[in-house]
Formats: sequence, C-alpha cells, structure tokens
Amino acid sequence: MSDNLATRSSVFKYDDMTWDEVASLPRDTPLVLPLGSGYDLGLLADQLSNPPRIGLLPAFPFGWRGSGLEVPDAIFTQYIVNLLDSLRDDGFTRVYCLAPQGIDPQSAFILHDSSSMLRLPHPATYAPKAFLPSDSERGKVILIPIGHTEQHGFHLPLSVDTIIIDSIASGTASKMPTRSYALPAMPYGVSTHRSSFAATMNAGGRAFEDFWIAVIDTLAARGFDRFYFMSGHGGNTSFLVNIVKYTGERHRRIFCATAFLHTSGPIGAAALEKYRSSPIGGMGHACELETSYLLHLRPELCHMERVVDETDFVSTPDYYMDWIEGGSLIANPPWDDDTKTGAYGAGSHGTAEKGRLWLEAAIEEKINHVEQIHEQHERREKRRKEGYGLWGKFNQP
Repeated sequence: MSDNLATRSSVFKYDDMTWDEVASLPRDTPLVLPLGSGYDLGLLADQLSNPPRIGLLPAFPFGWRGSGLEVPDAIFTQYIVNLLDSLRDDGFTRVYCLAPQGIDPQSAFILHDSSSMLRLPHPATYAPKAFLPSDSERGKVILIPIGHTEQHGFHLPLSVDTIIIDSIASGTASKMPTRSYALPAMPYGVSTHRSSFAATMNAGGRAFEDFWIAVIDTLAARGFDRFYFMSGHGGNTSFLVNIVKYTGERHRRIFCATAFLHTSGPIGAAALEKYRSSPIGGMGHACELETSYLLHLRPELCHMERVVDETDFVSTPDYYMDWIEGGSLIANPPWDDDTKTGAYGAGSHGTAEKGRLWLEAAIEEKINHVEQIHEQHERREKRRKEGYGLWGKFNQP
C-alpha cells in the first residue's frame, strides 16, 4: 500500500498482527477497511479526530464502481457488510469502510450504514477508465487468487493465506505471461469458525458465492473464457466448488476451475512427502507448511519464539487433519475441540528452505493446471464447432 503512514495518529496494519494481539486491542480502536489503496492517511486520521491508533485492514481490491472490475451494487454491499460485522462481533465499536470520493452517494453501498462510511479522494477517481484485466488479456487463463484474513496461532500473522496464494499466483503468471494473467489477490474469504478466535474475518458463504459468480459474469460478458480460482484458505474451498458449478452452467462456452488449496496435487503432494519432517497431523493450519512459506516469504512477520505445536486433533480412520485431508467423512466441528491456540499442526518444524522448495513446487503445479485448463477449453471448443452431440442437433452458438 502506498499510503503515507506518517500521520499524527499511529497507523498499524491489522493483518500483520496475530489473533491474540488483536484480542488485546482496546475495543474503541478505530478499524478501517479501505476500498483500494493510495489514500492520504493524514486526512483519514483527521476525519477520525486523530485517535492515538488506527488499524488499517487489507485493501479490498475491486468490485465497487470505478474499481475497474465492478459487480452489482447489492452483491458488493453484502460482502463488505459481512466483513464489517465480523469486527463488530469481536466487540469493536469504531468500524469503518473507506471508499473513494465519487462513488454514487445514492448507491445501496453508501446508504446502507452511512455512520460507518468514510470517503476520501482516491487515485482511481482521477485516473482514466481502466479495466481488470485489460481486453488484451483475452485468451489467457485468468488466475483469481483468494486468500483470507484470519487467525494463525500465536506465531503467524492474520495475512498468511493471502501472502501465500498471492505469491503462488504472481509466480505462475510471471513464468507464463502469454498464457495466464493474475488478478489482485482478494484478502477476504469464508471462515465458519470465525467466533472461536478473535480477528478472524468472514465474508459469509452466500455473499462470497454471489460476489465471485458476479465477477465471472462480468468477465465472461467481456469475452474472457478461461478462469482458475486459486485459494490459499481451506474455508473457501467448498464455496468455490459451488461457484465453479454455477458459472459453468450459466456460461457454457467458458472453462472455470478450482482446486483444493495449493501444494496438494501430484506435484505438491510429492514435494510435501519429500521434505516434511512432521508426521501426519503436522500440516493443517499455522503448521509446518504455512510456517515454512512465511519464513521464506515474510520472515519478519513470524514469531517463532511463540510457536505452539498442536496435533491433538480428534481423529478416526475416515476423518483426520492434515494438509491433504484424508478419509471419506466431511464435517465441521468447532475448532475449540481440537486446538487451544488456533494452530493445527507442527509449526516448529517450519524452515525457510522448505518454504522455498514448496513454493517452487506449488508454482510448478499451478503452471501444469493452467496448461490443462487451456487444453480442456480448446478441445471442447473444437468439439462444439464440429457439432459434437447435442451441439450439432440444436446448433447452439
């Protein structure tokens, strides 16, 4: 974020904190969720009457009017409202959304809760109309990285999932620029265990699905036809499966795909097995894997002196915790049953070198997926144009 942090108020990044640090914040600390970045934080502090501290949440990258990738106002509003309510549920009394000046003041978004709205000049207000992605990216696989802002034990920041999936997506796009394009990473997903540990956000399952279906609607209408939802957060997975199903039915000439997290297909699984030192149960959440990624990517945010290994998950043969979850049972018991600190796994086994190796494997795996998405789309289009099956009978365009 390019914002000037030298204000009369002390501005801290919410997602750099651990959940227990957020739990100890005074509940009248102002917390601000900005739409985009580039705001003058001095003006923000003035608008809030210069409190001692202001917590700045990760920027919401797009979706609002003028962002370059817009969705219907009511759909966008519900996503933001759910996120703000997550903070209120944690007891915070001064919760705000910071929006660019110039958004229609009659919109449902602005009117929903005017007392929680802050509005300041924003670079997008003055920039020429831009689109995400630009029309020149048609024919590429559009990578859609979605992380989350949630607790990761005592030793890792709230931003773990976003940092990891953003690095994987940007690494994939940089290695195959003619075949893929990465959207800005979304730092907000779904956590059904939100109430168990402070600081965890939750977009809500239905709002999450509606938002991302609307994103695909918008991009498909502009001629994009290949999409890959890349999630860094397990709680997003089941909802992304629904999104893929809905969009595939609505837009029959696209290929939209997702996968279970990252570093979990044949390439990733082989790398995990080769380099891990923890037994099954050591990789789940704030674990050997995620700790290693963060030690490689953002070591300054890791507090290894505070790490607590928790592997006492209530396991049975068909239901247990590890990064590549095993067993045929699917359930969602309270996290409080299995962890005292928010961690699932053995974070003490994490190393920066393992993080480097696993990142390389994850990017290689995603490159392979991008090529498969291209192949799937091209082979299916060939069949359609040749009149295969019902495509020929009904001569559908």
